[in-house]
Amino acid sequence: MARVTVEDCVERIPNRFELVLLAARRARGIAAGSMLTVDRDNDKNPVVALREIGDNTIDLGDLKNNLIGGLQRRIEVDEPEEDNMAALMSSSTEWAGVVPEEEPAETFTASEVGASDGTEATPAETKPAEDPFA
Repeated sequence: MARVTVEDCVERIPNRFELVLLAARRARGIAAGSMLTVDRDNDKNPVVALREIGDNTIDLGDLKNNLIGGLQRRIEVDEPEEDNMAALMSSSTEWAGVVPEEEPAETFTASEVGASDGTEATPAETKPAEDPFA
């Protein structure tokens, strides 16, 4: 009888893998005490589940949603997102924990740090390096 039941079910659910998942979910529901929609006729729960699917006595949409809900690890909840645009547009950067940098105490010009402007320094302008080991 199970072979005829599977052939009937494949007409309703063409994907055999989906059929197995749905029938197993329904069989677990029957084992947990769910009401039967067909006579048991001394059949086991998987056969009864396949007969219910083949006879179109249960809603497949509800069964699919039940299966998906049971397999989900993380349930998404639609919550409104925070509006951070006001914080982003404000001139204050306190929301990000950013502290504005202070101006450096000393600033140097390019000629003070020895930048080359195309002219070579004369030997009188250069200082000899001090020997750290002397």
